[in-house]
Amino acid sequence: MSNRKPLLLSVLFLLIFFLFFSCSGEKDMTDSEIKWLQQNDSITVAFFPYYPPYQFINEDGDIVGVFVEYLDLLEKKVGYKFKRKYYQEWPTMLSDIQNKNVDIAVEIQSTKSRSTYLNFYAELFESKHVITARKGTIHSKKLSDYNNKKITVPQDYAVLENLKQKYPKLTFIEDENDLVCLKKLNSGEYDAYIGPRAVVNYIIKTQNLDNLKIVSETGLVYKPGITVHKKNRILNDIIQKAVNNISTTESQNLIENWLYTETKPFYKKTNFLIPVLLILLTGIIILIAINFYLSFIVKRKTKELRIAKDIAEKDDQLKTAFIHNVSHEINTPINGIRVFSERLSESKLTPSEKKKYTSIIKASSDQLIENINNILEVSQLETKQIKLNPEKTDLYEMLDTIHSIFDVKTKEKGILLILNNNLKENQRYVIIDKSKLTKTISGIVENSIKFTDKGSILISCMIQNSKLIIMVRDSGKGINIEEQAVIFENFTRSKDIILKKHERLGLGLTIAKENVNLMKGELSFSSIPNQGSTFRLEIPYTPIIDDIDDQKHFVSSDSIPKKPKTKQHILLIAEDGEVNFLFLKTILKKIKEYDFIIHRAKDGKEAVQFCLENKQIDLVLMDIKMPEMNGYDATRIIKKMDPNIQIIAQTAYSTKDDIKKALEAGCDNFISKPISVKALNKVLQKSFKKK
Repeated sequence: MSNRKPLLLSVLFLLIFFLFFSCSGEKDMTDSEIKWLQQNDSITVAFFPYYPPYQFINEDGDIVGVFVEYLDLLEKKVGYKFKRKYYQEWPTMLSDIQNKNVDIAVEIQSTKSRSTYLNFYAELFESKHVITARKGTIHSKKLSDYNNKKITVPQDYAVLENLKQKYPKLTFIEDENDLVCLKKLNSGEYDAYIGPRAVVNYIIKTQNLDNLKIVSETGLVYKPGITVHKKNRILNDIIQKAVNNISTTESQNLIENWLYTETKPFYKKTNFLIPVLLILLTGIIILIAINFYLSFIVKRKTKELRIAKDIAEKDDQLKTAFIHNVSHEINTPINGIRVFSERLSESKLTPSEKKKYTSIIKASSDQLIENINNILEVSQLETKQIKLNPEKTDLYEMLDTIHSIFDVKTKEKGILLILNNNLKENQRYVIIDKSKLTKTISGIVENSIKFTDKGSILISCMIQNSKLIIMVRDSGKGINIEEQAVIFENFTRSKDIILKKHERLGLGLTIAKENVNLMKGELSFSSIPNQGSTFRLEIPYTPIIDDIDDQKHFVSSDSIPKKPKTKQHILLIAEDGEVNFLFLKTILKKIKEYDFIIHRAKDGKEAVQFCLENKQIDLVLMDIKMPEMNGYDATRIIKKMDPNIQIIAQTAYSTKDDIKKALEAGCDNFISKPISVKALNKVLQKSFKKK
């Protein structure tokens, strides 16, 4: 009998538990409320999406945040889709909700004046208001000590009304929004700012306002909710029921997703601690609470382990696919180089066959280099290693260059490449990252050429709403519906693309998309299968309005006149690779404008010694990666011996950081491998002109 008592008590407790919580179950809407919703198809919700993490516009241009997701929950409970209205000015939104121009507003804090005409729901969480000031200034932790100080708060925010009630002697200055307030505080226009801690931390971090710091808390809290005008009684009843029908678990999961707060176990809820149950069943409550808590921990850990296992398996699949794709794309051109190199050694080849095989070897080499560069560039973009390098750019010249390059390829395919430049003369000069913009447009055009067999490709450019808009339209095969969702994804992200067999890696569009994101722009497309595709690029337009004389800054190196052959030049090629040295020596001999005497050093030490013993040397082609002593160290030593010796760095690495490092070491110019005759000739002209 004694063994049955704990069992009976447990059963009794469970019955009381389920009876208690069944009282707070979901409440269905009445027929009249459902009919009212059906008759009103334009119930509007007001948003002010400039207050992360409550509601804000993300990098993709979507409105996201805690209250956006909470409204989605409400719509599911009600079975109704509200119309959304977005405001750019907070006072305008407040005026519209007060005048019933909108029916519902999200993220509004209750105040004494607002409560006279509004009802507030779903006050999910709170963030304490803090005092923020500049570093290095004398400031107190008490707000009451800020008399005669310029304290700023956003215009028409609830905190202003609460501050005036609590601190009537202080003067508060209203400004446009939190970001403007904090920027002016950072610049010294204000002495302090009052706002929620979460918002302050977010803005200081994202806007790099390193001169600001949080001083202390004010005692006030920011506790926003969803509000409905009191006069709309039916809508108030519907929203109240919808809020009640959202479970604690649903609300807690939503908040955890955005604020990373710790989940509070159910047994700590105040409505659970009923006095009668505490008195009668204290021991059983403790045991059951511990059991539920341990179950919760086990389930959470199990879920985390399952997620970690799935991620690890997916990573393994992606790594395998990545290695397979890279191996395939590298081996294909290498095989072309190897096979046709062997064919060239055959004795009975005709001149036309030799020319054909040589052309194939060159094309395979170009393809190999392009694939490797694309893989490296995607890796750098995804790991945030590439930064913008804005510079003065002539859009006319850039577009003409792109057209000239790809016009040859289109003519070979029998299609037409058209450039429709709608820019005015005073719009042609801008501040932009020229190399990334060129890379982006080239990637899109190259993709269009690849999938267009007949017809034409149109490149158009214009300025609209302070945006530089470039469109590439083709009459090609188009893109299937199932492929459109993953067109910008690389093979490390999309399983569908991993499994597809393409001739090339197809990373041009991926690189284009990443570069556009880096430039704070947007890349979109539309496509109809078997009719063609249109890619649209929009980036911020930052014009330069200079005198016509300033155009001399944009004169390309192509316009530099070539010097006639006048005398011999002594060159030193510092290169440890035998093939690379022979290649450089061959193309130098082919440049007709100069007569070179060429010497070689196999490492950095030999280069330094040669320059020490030969004072008449004119120029050094310095390989960066060499044994014994690298090109950077050798350049520094040679420049100390003779600052007038022109040194050109040559390396397979050609990022902005690599170029900067070479110039800092003392190099006068830079050329990337593989070296072309045209590029080398331009660099030589500049170097001899300086000397």
